[in-house]
Amino acid sequence: MMAQEIWRHRLSYFFIAPFVISFAIFILIPVLAAMGLSFTYFNGMEMPRWVGWKHYEYLFSQDSLFLQYALPNTIKFAVIVGPGGYIASFILAWLIAQIPDNTRIWYVIAFYAPSLAAGVAMSIIWIPLLSGDRIGYLNSFLLNFGFIAEPRLWVLDQKYLMNSMIAVTLWSSMGVGFLAMLAGILNVDKTLHEAGRIDGIRSRLQEVWLITIPSMKPQMLFAAVMAIVGAFKAGYIGVELSGQNPTPQYAGNLLVNHVEDYGLIRFEMGYASAVSVVLLIIIFLANRLSWRLFGTKGDE
Repeated sequence: MMAQEIWRHRLSYFFIAPFVISFAIFILIPVLAAMGLSFTYFNGMEMPRWVGWKHYEYLFSQDSLFLQYALPNTIKFAVIVGPGGYIASFILAWLIAQIPDNTRIWYVIAFYAPSLAAGVAMSIIWIPLLSGDRIGYLNSFLLNFGFIAEPRLWVLDQKYLMNSMIAVTLWSSMGVGFLAMLAGILNVDKTLHEAGRIDGIRSRLQEVWLITIPSMKPQMLFAAVMAIVGAFKAGYIGVELSGQNPTPQYAGNLLVNHVEDYGLIRFEMGYASAVSVVLLIIIFLANRLSWRLFGTKGDE
């Protein structure tokens, strides 16, 4: 019976086959493989050896790098960068939407370009800006105006590294989510604004809260998912800024760095898989929260 149904809709299956095959090869199979390897000892050369829950027990009870640095740093970084970049993207998208069409495109390019050329911006803007000597742009400015008495090591001192990482990531967070929000704002039905004014809306803030945001929930959801994924996968900012791996005193080490440390440096693939599964669960729970806020019953 099922075979007959599949054959009857064979053309539909033919059109979705490329997506299904790509999803299986690049997402489903790697995720299942990581889950399976997380219960084994695997060094990349010998056959995996079953160890059960030992990796997870060690991770949450004895791995001091995970408990003291990687996990707290990741939560702090993601909580600030995710919502912060998301809110900034919405505010900038709304402000740009108020600009006339003929000049809007230049503002969009100005804010979107950093996400395309993050590596170039890192080498020509952020590293000179945050240099720890007296000729670093930030140190030079603060010294000249008397805000500090001696140069600060913005990317080498554990007190400042995380804040520097957050600032750089927020600056480069105007990516695809920003464009999606801008498109959503521009496509809100203008008659809704007119109806809102008739119904008693008297301020732009009320208009945004009661009309704009409810009308662009799909774009808000997409931007939220992109912000969450971007915040959790941005593990190399600290290494790029400080030039050290691991970062000074592990102050900038995130879960992604922990996975790389065990997987690509120590070749403990099984343990690295366990850490990546924990990261996957955190991202999944954050995404579910986004669906609750911006999704609909049909989306669920």
